[in-house]
Amino acid sequence: MVQTGPATPTPPLNSRYRWYVVWLLFVVYVLNFVDRQILIILMEPIRLEFGFSDRQLGLLGGLAFALLYSTLGIPIARLADRSNRVNIISISIFVWSLATVLTGFARTFGHLLLARVAVGIGEAGCSPPAYSLLADYFERDKRTTAFSIYSMGIYGGVFVGFLVGAFVAEHWGWRAAFFVVGAPGLLMALVVKFTLREPPRGLADGRAPQAEAPPVREVIGSLAGKQTFRHLALAAALHAFVGYGVNGFHPSFLIRTHGFTVGEVGVVLSIVAAVSGVGGTWLGGYLADRFTNLWKDVRWQLWVPGIATLINVPLALMAYTWPDRTVVVGLLFVSLIFGVMYLGPTFATIQRLVSSRERAMGAALLLLVINLVGLGLGPWLVGVVSDLMNQWYLGGGAGAVTAKAAGLRAALVIMVCVNVWSFAHYMLAARTLERDSRLEEDR
Repeated sequence: MVQTGPATPTPPLNSRYRWYVVWLLFVVYVLNFVDRQILIILMEPIRLEFGFSDRQLGLLGGLAFALLYSTLGIPIARLADRSNRVNIISISIFVWSLATVLTGFARTFGHLLLARVAVGIGEAGCSPPAYSLLADYFERDKRTTAFSIYSMGIYGGVFVGFLVGAFVAEHWGWRAAFFVVGAPGLLMALVVKFTLREPPRGLADGRAPQAEAPPVREVIGSLAGKQTFRHLALAAALHAFVGYGVNGFHPSFLIRTHGFTVGEVGVVLSIVAAVSGVGGTWLGGYLADRFTNLWKDVRWQLWVPGIATLINVPLALMAYTWPDRTVVVGLLFVSLIFGVMYLGPTFATIQRLVSSRERAMGAALLLLVINLVGLGLGPWLVGVVSDLMNQWYLGGGAGAVTAKAAGLRAALVIMVCVNVWSFAHYMLAARTLERDSRLEEDR
């Protein structure tokens, strides 16, 4: 059980320590996504060993993880709003890292499914308390940049997972890859426990926090009553639906359609993730803060991710349909920059809509919507559509290998068009952001 205790004294906000906090949490998030995404680069060797369908791969890569990751985030966030957030993060790191190591021992689909569920249980305790901590360490005019640095961990994790996972899998097998990427988290749990300090609630805002965190029902009602939250949650969920869906099948797409090996895919996608993913995530936060402060208009917090999401669509469509594999990699590189710019502004915006005692819960509620729709349904639906299109191409006389490649390509093309819908909701959310932010300040 996580103990509640007095907050450890925190250095002033102008000290270097808060930058240590954000970069430490970035490393934690890297490990989080290494353990979450390692399955993606290993899908093809796992499929070949067990004979899984794309539908089963989509279930392992999305729904199995997302169900408990999303739903457990709510009670854990409630605990984080009332007790020590550092302890929660430390315990969570240990749990998901151990579950990742155990994945390497799986012998059946059921074993893999249970292992992914266990990883989801552990990782549910990472982001809600981390966002809450960062909101207490950084003022509003720097918060989006800080959130973007933390969110860069997603693509730092993809980089490490793809590169290390592919290298280890090619030399020692896919099981060894799970052992290698899971073990470092056991040490990181201790680093977080003994070096990360719990700040006073509301520190960066200069406001005394509420004595107690409000009931969950009250937080849900307050957020649901804000038009900004409703549109923002739908915009982010649709974006994640596309992102998790297509990114989860990029290795399989490159292998089936353009003849890449697992090792080549690991190198290519790790570089794309490291440069475009990390750079685009940082750029989204930087531009949102820069434009908001320059023009004194808070709507830029949502205009930036909305416009970037729309630009991503034609670039991704060309990437999935271009015949030359070198050009395809270049298009994936550029499209990802715009595809990830939504992360920092989206999660920073939710902190404008809640009080200091609701920060973890607000982040958890947004993650609940994003992950159930995006992570839970995105990869699974791509797999379903891919299998259906595969059967259609087979019925038209295509060979099995050609049908597999064409079916997946069609699924990716259909999926990415959903980002136009996401763009529309970002624009609608921006219209009421200033009003709803002021309502929270006055509450």
